[in-house]
Amino acid sequence: MTGTLAAPRPAAVPSGAARLRLVLILGSLIALGPLTIDMYLPALPALADDLRTTPSTVQLTLTGTLAGLALGQLLVGPLSDTFGRRRPLLAGIGLHVVASLMCMVAPSIAVLGVLRVFQGVGAASAAVVTMAVVRDLFTGRAAATLFSRLMLVLGVAPVLAPTLGGEVLRFTSWRGVFAVLAVLALVLLVVAALAVPETLPRARRRPLGLASTARTYRTLLTDRTFVGLVLVAGLAMAGLFGYVAGSSFVFQQQFGLDQQQFALLFGAGAAFLIGGTQLNAALLRRFEPRQLLPFALVVGTAAGAVLLLLVAFEVGGLVGVVVPLWAVLFAVGLSLPNPPALALARHGAAAGTASSLLGAVQMGVGAVVSPLVGLLGTDALAMGLVVAAGATAALVVLVVVVRPWTLDDIDAPTVDAAA
Repeated sequence: MTGTLAAPRPAAVPSGAARLRLVLILGSLIALGPLTIDMYLPALPALADDLRTTPSTVQLTLTGTLAGLALGQLLVGPLSDTFGRRRPLLAGIGLHVVASLMCMVAPSIAVLGVLRVFQGVGAASAAVVTMAVVRDLFTGRAAATLFSRLMLVLGVAPVLAPTLGGEVLRFTSWRGVFAVLAVLALVLLVVAALAVPETLPRARRRPLGLASTARTYRTLLTDRTFVGLVLVAGLAMAGLFGYVAGSSFVFQQQFGLDQQQFALLFGAGAAFLIGGTQLNAALLRRFEPRQLLPFALVVGTAAGAVLLLLVAFEVGGLVGVVVPLWAVLFAVGLSLPNPPALALARHGAAAGTASSLLGAVQMGVGAVVSPLVGLLGTDALAMGLVVAAGATAALVVLVVVVRPWTLDDIDAPTVDAAA
């Protein structure tokens, strides 16, 4: 195991400054996906005009990114369980750099859509490896708390991305946004190469091969609770992606905000998302994730229903949209750290593959949802329908499939331990 960092016993878990450094590094890596998704949002209307296409077609470039993130995570997860965490991480970020540079010179919407798929595949490596590293080093409430802290860093990305994109657009076109993304990915590649340790020792790595990978996926997919938690995580993200896909058109075209005003409003919503994740971290000192998750989804479902009613009856104008929308984002933030912690606690021996399945479902749902908003009309009602439906469906799956009242405490023996 020379040259690797074995998953430590509880006494060796990073603490103090070392833990803060780990959170910042992993948070910056996991932010690559949201930066890739969100940074060009203020440019979507201008991009549609420049490439002479429709809003729904432009939103397919967002779908391409999410599809790439989903596919990439399914590929990177098993590879990280076989080759360790570092090599798939560095290869994926390198791919992102190249794809971003090519997006910058894309001649058509079709070419841009394909290149965005490769961007997503590259960003997927950061998402999978970050979650797997957390599971390598932490378990139980410690893992859930760290996921919440990562969401704080992750939450900064949606705040900064449209704002940064809006500032870039002051001096250049949408193509300049992809140049900035290439530079950011290159910086992260250097950080990962210098600062991310190998946390999966050779003794715990799984053999490479279709049969081995298929067995791992079969084990995961036959665990009803794990599958339910994966679906809950994906459906909770559906509302978030409905907001991401529709907000630039709703706030800029329907309510007349300019690119910078939209970026500020989008950032305010992200602040509520961050607030939910950090409240979750504080509540974990007294409550189990299985207790917090139902509460968060009930709040999200209620807020989604209010949003839909206000929009359908045109009550409150812009305020009637953003206030219940921010409540939904707060509830999503409160819920998001808990499904991964509950799911990965059951399958720590295959953390990379389990993380990839979680992430792939979340991104896959986003890939389906993003064009749906455009097809429904790119207005506040279409966005409200998708946001409300996502929260409601997540709550239904939690109650019917996961049945959280039947779960053990997260620090109890896991499926892996029992095996």
